[in-house]
Amino acid sequence: MSTSGFRGRPAASGRAAAADRSARADRSRTFPPLPPRSGARGLFAESWWGSAWLDALETTALDSARLARGRTYARDGHVDTINVTPGRIIATVRGSRPRPYSAEIRLRTLSDQEWESLLGAIAADPGRLATLLAKKLPSALAEGDVRLLPGPGDLVPRCSCPDHGRPCKHAAALCFQVARLLDADPFVLLLMRGRGERELLDELSRRNATHTARESRTATPAPEAPAAGGPAAAAPPAPRGVPARDALADRLRPPLPPPLPLPDHPGRPPALPDADGLPFDPAALEFLAADAAARAHACVSSAGAPAPGGGRAPLRGPFPELSPWDDAIRLAATADPTAGLTAATRALFRDLAAATGRTAADVARSVAAWRQGGPEGLALLDTTWNPPAGDFDRARSALIAADLPALRPRHNHLTDPGRGIQLRFGHDHRWYPYESEPGADDWWPTGPADPDPVGALTTLLAR
Repeated sequence: MSTSGFRGRPAASGRAAAADRSARADRSRTFPPLPPRSGARGLFAESWWGSAWLDALETTALDSARLARGRTYARDGHVDTINVTPGRIIATVRGSRPRPYSAEIRLRTLSDQEWESLLGAIAADPGRLATLLAKKLPSALAEGDVRLLPGPGDLVPRCSCPDHGRPCKHAAALCFQVARLLDADPFVLLLMRGRGERELLDELSRRNATHTARESRTATPAPEAPAAGGPAAAAPPAPRGVPARDALADRLRPPLPPPLPLPDHPGRPPALPDADGLPFDPAALEFLAADAAARAHACVSSAGAPAPGGGRAPLRGPFPELSPWDDAIRLAATADPTAGLTAATRALFRDLAAATGRTAADVARSVAAWRQGGPEGLALLDTTWNPPAGDFDRARSALIAADLPALRPRHNHLTDPGRGIQLRFGHDHRWYPYESEPGADDWWPTGPADPDPVGALTTLLAR
């Protein structure tokens, strides 16, 4: 039985999934914060379609003072990254408070029938498509049967700030910055109305190919029949193809451009809005983003420059491989390394304990171990090992010579259970001090690790 039909399905399914991912990506565009417009006091939009966008905003606004403050916010660069999807524009806008607000503008998308009419109008006139490709909006297209630009009441502003104005100054600032995006690329307006640029150009290409094929069929005369008894008309020569091996052969390609210079310090993520009902903790997300940026910066710094031949020797990353538990402890320990056991840290430990099936005391003890010695300190919390003869054996003599309490050895631990003191010897040849209630077996990391056992125990006894 043939299996050729089954062999084609995974490939077809993969192509469909790839096309779906491409379509979703095409319908979402993210723009970095626009630079401030220092000294600009004239018209905010430079194109007639950008001005039409602002006209729709101004005819809807109920308070001109809010519009003026929004214009100032936009001019001074208070609007952060802008995301545009069909029917929705969203950005964070920095106001007078430490955390920015989440501003949003909604706009109705076009129906399938309206898109059919609009695409037909573009395909019917190649000049309109050429104007769009030049990043300009044809006036005849905007003034056609399908209303492309928003009118009074079409822009629906929303914001997480307590101001209930329509729009508030934050949403107004977003509108002003969107006008600048429209100035640079009218395809942003088409995306707001429901279709991405790549999607539109592909559809227009198909329509143009269909139109060209139809015209060529009507323009090509039918071949004349050969005369009776005469020689048959010669068949047109078959088109010459290109062998697949030639089409897919390796070609010399220009070298890649040199990498950008490494900044001196990792960047800081933008502050996220703090509002009720968010599906995430803004402060936690900001911390994770900052941690990822710092670790990426360290990885790139440790990689160094490529070799003269363009290759790069394989390098290990600057960070050890951690289990999910170890990495969670690392993050909890570095979130606020100087904080004690506050209400915020207690809540963090409770949440982490609930997520990992541990107790809050386990989390607090592990955080203390990480702050004491990083991965090695955390490893010593639960595991023992038998150090070879040498530094560990000499430590007891050094403690007795310094007139310090004699500690009982067991594995890599030196312990005085009656006093509730203990030193743990690490693989890094450092001594980690621990303490417990006298007579109890509840040991907690206490103080920094020290390569000298006398120094570690002296610091522990001085507490």
